[in-house]
Amino acid sequence: MDHISELHGLPVHDFPLLGEETSALPAAETVAWRLSMDEDRGGETFEDGLRRFLDTVDPARVRALVLGVGAYGSELDAADSEATAALLTAAADRLTGLKALYLADLTFEESELSWIVQDDVTPFLTAYPRLEELAVRGSNGGYAGEPGLTFTPLRHEHLRVLRLENGGLPAAAVRGLTASDLPRLEHLDLWLGVEDYGRDTTVADLAPVLDGGRLPALRHLGLQNADIQDEIAAAVATAPVVARLETLRLCRGTLSDTGAEALLGGQPLTHLQELDLHHHYLSEAMTLRLRESLEPYGVRVNLDGREEEEDEDMRFVAAGE
Repeated sequence: MDHISELHGLPVHDFPLLGEETSALPAAETVAWRLSMDEDRGGETFEDGLRRFLDTVDPARVRALVLGVGAYGSELDAADSEATAALLTAAADRLTGLKALYLADLTFEESELSWIVQDDVTPFLTAYPRLEELAVRGSNGGYAGEPGLTFTPLRHEHLRVLRLENGGLPAAAVRGLTASDLPRLEHLDLWLGVEDYGRDTTVADLAPVLDGGRLPALRHLGLQNADIQDEIAAAVATAPVVARLETLRLCRGTLSDTGAEALLGGQPLTHLQELDLHHHYLSEAMTLRLRESLEPYGVRVNLDGREEEEDEDMRFVAAGE
């Protein structure tokens, strides 16, 4: 995985490290600021770096933040997700214009996805009631013997985009999410991952999302990166929420002809603007059927990244370890 280059429609800009020039920075509201600290190489702690950032830019004009090394890390280093949450929530009275937040923008070189330590992410939503976009990379639940990613049920009036990117999604986090009241959520993207790295989420746990009742504004849904992608596709084929979706992403996982057959045999998908199935295990004949069934109606069908593996036990998701 690479560092993100854009958040909330703004280009990502690295806030200078300690000792680097800060006299010609862009206007605070024109970029998404990436905060990455490297204490181990003579730099500063995330706490000190955050304080320097808030004293250097106009925090009230900051619209988007990307937290990287120093704020988050793996089980092998000292980065503490709970401490990071406490520091950022304490800064809420200064970051009054914050609209978007990305937690743990770490590459594979900085930390394996399955090692990124997360905790309860709802304190960020509570502290920033006008936040519109939250993305979270990592979980570390189950695989490392820790609770990992948690989502305590809450009501949030303004959240429009929620992305949980990990190699093993805990069912408890999904249940907390589906018990929440998120009336304006338009875009939900869940990476389920694999059982070996902490995924205990099942299709049954996704039922409140698929029936459409809990998320009235949902228009863009991603249920991806799953080792149970065929089961998810079969559930989506009859899910009431699909009728009002504009985009559907069932990509990055182990989707085979079995799951695609369920999709084609279920409810119509011709109303979609995009069906994203990239990184899949579909036969060439099935990819042709999908294109012929949907593209004449204007649906963009992404079938990039065809993998070839007949043995089901040898299939892999795009982002696991």
